[in-house]
Amino acid sequence: MGEGMPLIRLARVLPWLGLLLWTALPVQAQGERFNDEPVIARGKTLFQEHCAVCHGANAQGIDQNWHRPDENGRYPPPPLNGTAHTWHHSMEVLAQVIRKGTLEWGGSMPAWEETLDDDDVFSLIMYLSSLWPDEIYQAWLKRN
Repeated sequence: MGEGMPLIRLARVLPWLGLLLWTALPVQAQGERFNDEPVIARGKTLFQEHCAVCHGANAQGIDQNWHRPDENGRYPPPPLNGTAHTWHHSMEVLAQVIRKGTLEWGGSMPAWEETLDDDDVFSLIMYLSSLWPDEIYQAWLKRN
């Protein structure tokens, strides 16, 4: 931490640093879910504000054919509640998808990097992972 590093920058890095340290632990030590209620509540609020219109109010998805391109050749938004493939992706990939969107990959999600900061992205991912059944959450931890 060099001299003159703004405190705001440090505050933005600390949650990510904590997650990196947490995910670096052996899987046996990670067995418990992330349960920082204010972070999860913030993620839920952000989800309702920015994501629910496409992914459903409870992240259940709104198109059962999310894995097939629509008439425009774009993939519809998938469920994010653990019933689709979201948990297959690392924290880094999930954050990148939120920031950059999926238009370049044939999806329909816009980029949110101009709207959501790193804390917002982290909160969203932690909220979504809180919706996943235990076996899905544990599988995600092992993948990370």
